[in-house]
Amino acid sequence: MASRPRGYGMSAAANRKILEKYDPQQEEEARIWIEAVLGEKVFGGAEGPDDVQKVLKDGKILARLAIKLGAKIKVNEQNMPFKQMENIGNFLSHCGHLGVASGDQFQTADLYDNANMTSVISCIHAVGRKCQLIKDLDIPTLGPKEAEANVREFTEEQLRAGESILGMQAGPTQDQVASQSGDHYGRGRQITDQHK
Repeated sequence: MASRPRGYGMSAAANRKILEKYDPQQEEEARIWIEAVLGEKVFGGAEGPDDVQKVLKDGKILARLAIKLGAKIKVNEQNMPFKQMENIGNFLSHCGHLGVASGDQFQTADLYDNANMTSVISCIHAVGRKCQLIKDLDIPTLGPKEAEANVREFTEEQLRAGESILGMQAGPTQDQVASQSGDHYGRGRQITDQHK
C-alpha cells in the first residue's frame, strides 16, 4: 500500500490539485497544537507533507492525542500495518465522537498512503475547533471558535409583513425604466412629436 503509484493523466491532475491546496501555515499550526496538547516535541523539526506523514503514519501520535482529548482507547505500539491503521481508525472514531463532521475527517489511506495530507491537516484543525466547545478540556485552542446556532423566531404577522415588501432586488417596475414606446422601427429619433 505504501508504494502506491502517483498516476498519470486525470489521476496525476487530481494529485496536483490536492498538493496545490496544501497550506504550510495550517500544517505548522497543527504541529504546534499537537505538541502543545501532548506536552512534548513529537515532530522533531519535521516539516512539509511528506515529513509530517512519516511522523503521523503509524497512528501512535494521533492515538495519544485522542487519549488526551478523552478517548478510552489503547495505543498499538506494534509496527504491523494493520495495527498502525487501527491507531488511525481509533483516532477517526474519536473524531466522530467529538462531533467532527464526516466531511471534515480523512480516510485512513489519506494518511497511511500519503494520498491526501491536506485532508489530514484539515481534520486536525476541525478537531481543534470542536475541542473548544468541550468545557472539561484544558488544552490550547486551534483555529477560530465554532459559531453557535442563533435561531430566529418570527411571528406570523412579521412573516406576512415581509411578503408585502418588494425591494429593488427583484428588479425595477415598469414606470422606473426607460422605454422605447413611441419609437418606430427604421425611422430616426425625432426631436419634436410631429411624426407620432
